[in-house]
Amino acid sequence: MATLIGAIATSHTPTIGFAQDAARRDDPAWKPIFKAYAPVKAWLDANRPDVLLVVYNDHVTSFFFDHYSPFALGIGSSYAPADEGGGPRRLPPVAGHVELAAHVGRCMVAEEFDLSFFQDKPLDHGVFSPLSAMWPCENGWPGAIVPLQLGVLQCPVPTPRRCFRFGQALRRAIDSFPADLRVALIATGGLSHQVHGERCGFNNPAWDHEFLDRFESDPESLLDVTLAEFARRGGYESAEVVMWLLVRGALAKRLRRIHRAYCLPSMTAIATAIYEEEPEPQAVPLDKVAYLAQSHHQTAGLEQLAGTYPFTLEASVRAYRLNRFLHQLIDPAFRTRFAADPQACYADAGLSDEERRLVDGRDWIGMIRYGVIFFLLEKLGAMQGISNLHIYAAMRGETLETFMQTRNAPGALYSVAGDSTAIEELGKKHEE
Repeated sequence: MATLIGAIATSHTPTIGFAQDAARRDDPAWKPIFKAYAPVKAWLDANRPDVLLVVYNDHVTSFFFDHYSPFALGIGSSYAPADEGGGPRRLPPVAGHVELAAHVGRCMVAEEFDLSFFQDKPLDHGVFSPLSAMWPCENGWPGAIVPLQLGVLQCPVPTPRRCFRFGQALRRAIDSFPADLRVALIATGGLSHQVHGERCGFNNPAWDHEFLDRFESDPESLLDVTLAEFARRGGYESAEVVMWLLVRGALAKRLRRIHRAYCLPSMTAIATAIYEEEPEPQAVPLDKVAYLAQSHHQTAGLEQLAGTYPFTLEASVRAYRLNRFLHQLIDPAFRTRFAADPQACYADAGLSDEERRLVDGRDWIGMIRYGVIFFLLEKLGAMQGISNLHIYAAMRGETLETFMQTRNAPGALYSVAGDSTAIEELGKKHEE
């Protein structure tokens, strides 16, 4: 089973990454930052986690307000640095841990926490600014990450108590992961700062230290603090510290502080801390067998339904490239290019030989078994004037005539095409 080895809490201001990339580690203004990260680097080097589960918020880089979720879990296999306006930082992509991410996602939904899931999104300074300061990557990153993005920029935001309870459930998910992994949690964000309006530049070191003390020894006293109170005491953007409370919920009541440092070089109060757990004599161990059964309860039995292929998180990651390719069929310009030169489109998308064969051959059932979701097959059919009923019949290995005999309206053909002319013509021919 997975082992939670401890947690790191850190600010994620772009100051950290900027100073590192500009080689200003020894400048008087920046030196305290990197001095504070030295013990964090040493702790990670000594404990060698396999996975860092990083709780962060995006800064309107990869997540925009056309679809903005309170909790979004990264399930992808790789994450690159994002371009935040002036080009991405020169850091290598970091691997994702697909198996742990899928397990966490499944467990959290089973515990009735509604998540969205993302992949193929670059990560901005919310992750890479502190990560590059604590986890040297000159020869590649030492391990993998699972990113958890909190939507804290648009009100309403998740409450501190909701985040704390999320952390408690997250701990159960990690503890029940059925493979040996060393996992560390990373809480990012804060501390006191405000970056907008006439109050821009507000800081409150006294509140920062109070928060750090209460976070460690009395976290539940922070769970009813409102967004307005966080803003009053620490600046509006300091409400990012709900991400710290999420991680605190995943930890034992009694902590052993390994390291804590604080500095205020410019706009954002920067803190770093390391926590390990003290044993809890009265703690009731998690019944991992029962918990795993609970996390699979909703899908138990699906594997026994012949001819049924659930679209799981694992399938989504496995077939992401092909699903993404077919999703482009909603774009008229892409449909035109694809009709004119499919091989060039395959090459642009980096499709494998197998994926090209599946699409070229209109191997509908093959694509389903590969991990393509049906609703992209019907887009491919609509583009070419192929009805949904033709696809259904092919998936069952039947002729259209045989399949239509099983329907109550044997002459009804349809598709999702906006122009139904081609499908109507097919219907007329079928009736004849």
